[in-house]
Amino acid sequence: MPAPMEPDTTPEDHRQRALLLADLGRYDEAADEIAAGLSAASGGSPGDTRGAASGPGATSDGMSGSDAHGGGAERGATPDGAAGAGVTPSGPWSTGPGGGSAGDSGTGAAEIALLATLARIHLAAEQPVEALAAAERAAAAAPGELSPLVVRAMALTDSRRYAEAAQLAGEILRAWPEDPYAQRTGAALLSESRNGQEALNAAWNGVRVAPADAEAHLVLAVVAARLRLFDLAQRAYAESLDLDPAIGDAGQDIGIVRLERRRWARALEELAEEASLGATPAGPVAEPPATPPPARPSWSEPPAVSRPRKAVLDMSGDSADAVRETIRYGANGALVAAVLTAAMTLISSGISRVWAGLIGFLVFLAVVLWFRSRLTEPAGTVLARLRAVDRRLLAALYLTFAAPLFLVAYALVGGLPTLIAGMVLAAIADLLVLTGRR
Repeated sequence: MPAPMEPDTTPEDHRQRALLLADLGRYDEAADEIAAGLSAASGGSPGDTRGAASGPGATSDGMSGSDAHGGGAERGATPDGAAGAGVTPSGPWSTGPGGGSAGDSGTGAAEIALLATLARIHLAAEQPVEALAAAERAAAAAPGELSPLVVRAMALTDSRRYAEAAQLAGEILRAWPEDPYAQRTGAALLSESRNGQEALNAAWNGVRVAPADAEAHLVLAVVAARLRLFDLAQRAYAESLDLDPAIGDAGQDIGIVRLERRRWARALEELAEEASLGATPAGPVAEPPATPPPARPSWSEPPAVSRPRKAVLDMSGDSADAVRETIRYGANGALVAAVLTAAMTLISSGISRVWAGLIGFLVFLAVVLWFRSRLTEPAGTVLARLRAVDRRLLAALYLTFAAPLFLVAYALVGGLPTLIAGMVLAAIADLLVLTGRR
């Protein structure tokens, strides 16, 4: 468990402790440190991060340039693994798209740094839902900062929301065209979600911007391997090993300081196993083949890793808002569809029933998909919470799901009472939400 908070313990102290604990694979204790840091930064509950301020002027990590992006190892890192001291003032630490200065500090920046670190902890612990919740709060508080965007894109990819991840990766590439970290990371994220020539071009640009950066060549190898360009992938991987031999073991690391490097290395290991990337050619060779080491049988679950078992952020408010939005759109949609169906009975009963069946199914499908996409936690957790604390809202949600099904029932059996029942259910759902908010 984390050490008791001392009177002079700052949120950054908690974040640094979390980084050290994460490097030991103790993600649960690292998350506890982040919770303590959020409580110290906000002066209240760790879950109360809606007021985490900042805006474009605050840094995404709330730390010095040498510590940016997860402890300083993600950019400007030396081959021996230490953070490089030569971080340039350009990029997300000085002036991002919002024009903020990296020198700005304060409670808002501290909370953003903690949220971004928490997202990385959950990513490393293979908990994409929790990672996405933390990353979205950090990105909302600092929309012009790079680190929250990176972790949000990774969480979107791990949550299989590939279209959103690809869009975000493209935004990263366009916003920081000369930043080595942004270019190599954006290229890798784009290839994860929507691989193609655009991702390859971005990977080449990452190498062009920082030709001595081993990770840039590693990303190029990953992108090329995903495109089945194995000769290019082997050459790029060999170059990355020449620049930093530690990359050969990067896939077996734990912690969050080198989260991206481990992610790309593991992806390349999987691709190498699939396509025998870098197999030893026949005949003598001038130097050993540059091949990724074989993957460990269980690298995704190292024995020393302990994952967070309880939520750090209170997501009940976000989930309740998602439920209310679902009810509002779904109930109103079902009500409008039912009214149009009733009007069409004046023209032809057969046409109105066909229309009702089609539109009822589409409304039901749209309500379900919208509900799932808006949630930042599992649907079962949300329903269980509503069952315990707000049964009125839960009843309204169930009525919203049921209303369009009555349109389908009308299409199958006919009868105005069936159609009217759908209207009544939708109207009651709307009324329950309106009266519940007063």
